[in-house]
Amino acid sequence: MGTAPGESVTSGDGVSVITAGAVSDLVGGELRGDPATQVSGIAPLHRAGPSHVTFLASARYAELAEKTRPGVLLVTPELADTRTDAGAVIVVPRPHEAMLALLPQFHRAPARQPGIHPTASIGRGATIGEGVSIEEYAVIGAGAVIADGVWIGPHAVVGDGVRVGRDSVLYAHCALYSGTEIGERVIVQSGARVGSDGFGYVFRDGEHARIPHVGRCVIGDDVDIGANTTIDRGSIDDTVIGAGTKIDNLVQIGHNVKVGRLCLLMAQVGIAGSAQIEDGVILAGQAGIGGHLTIGAGARIAGQSGVFGDVPAGESWSGYPARPHRESLRASAALLKLSQMIGRLEKLLEERDA
Repeated sequence: MGTAPGESVTSGDGVSVITAGAVSDLVGGELRGDPATQVSGIAPLHRAGPSHVTFLASARYAELAEKTRPGVLLVTPELADTRTDAGAVIVVPRPHEAMLALLPQFHRAPARQPGIHPTASIGRGATIGEGVSIEEYAVIGAGAVIADGVWIGPHAVVGDGVRVGRDSVLYAHCALYSGTEIGERVIVQSGARVGSDGFGYVFRDGEHARIPHVGRCVIGDDVDIGANTTIDRGSIDDTVIGAGTKIDNLVQIGHNVKVGRLCLLMAQVGIAGSAQIEDGVILAGQAGIGGHLTIGAGARIAGQSGVFGDVPAGESWSGYPARPHRESLRASAALLKLSQMIGRLEKLLEERDA
């Protein structure tokens, strides 16, 4: 197949083929090597071959770059002189970010045909926009509003009165309870439950009496919600997730929680009711946030941390109980030294008693 530098084509079997010159144009990098080198896919550095694009962004992986033979290697300016047998090298400031421009060239999302499958259930008074795709056995409740371009997967459930914003995607078996509002371009992965009742009870007359939850669950634009994540509706207030926030799989967000814009909540994070997570916060895997706390804007909470008090904006906290990261490291080091000190003390006592 003859492909000129800077050109990309699709072969007869549907595989996209692109030249190093075209890759360079897409990522805006400095090309070193043969611009006519052809690639047809993306692979990690350790298994990249002559038909692959890959990247090197850390010196710790430079040895791999010397052992593999990719078609095109994206590399940082600092590592541009790393020895490699790649067909072409492209120097870019942030190779990992540059890969975002290349992924759609090789991995195109499956085309979706607008329409409502005959097995789908549409409730009375529901409003369905233009270009909407509703797949097998999906359920749309009475009075729900589905905006233009929404895709709803098989067996997904949209409750009565729920609003789903333009170009959002609801994957199979997710459920949006009544009282939920979803913004534009939101992605809800399979098994997620959004707007369910929170965990609220009052002990009365010898039993735990359930507190009715009548607040909403409001999801902003461009939010991603991972598989099997649960987000409770508010009790009398609203639970709110700010625009651009990304939520991993298996995250639990309690009632009345406010999560700001552009936050990252990683796998198995748990946030208790009425906590305030301000803009740009990062909560690493399995971090637990107590109820009615505030995590200040831009703060970072390390994995498996247990947060029992407010965290100031911009600070990094870790440990259990969580504290400023440097303090947590000192405490861990002190515990290690303590065991050594106890060992020496026991030896002294043995010598005294001998």
